[in-house]
Amino acid sequence: MKGTVIAEIHIVPLGTASASLSRYVSACLDVVRGAKDVSYQITPMGTVVQAPLERVFELVRKMHEVPFAMGAQRVSTSISIDDRRDKAQTMESKVKAVS
Repeated sequence: MKGTVIAEIHIVPLGTASASLSRYVSACLDVVRGAKDVSYQITPMGTVVQAPLERVFELVRKMHEVPFAMGAQRVSTSISIDDRRDKAQTMESKVKAVS
């Protein structure tokens, strides 16, 4: 069963003028917020999205470029993908399963 995946995305700009990264995080989130076909949840350490795999990769690519456009000299991006094909899952159902 091929459907949506759940992915956690971490974008970390390096080589910035300040230790504060909130403006970079906010700009990356603007990309997610603009993706009307993607469900997302912001966490203290990253962003979780739910969408078809191809869409997740497209979104990550766009997010990865944001800090460079803002002047960062280096960007480290990590993605953790849960692609379950034996049954449908959502971000909410994963949380509920362990609650």
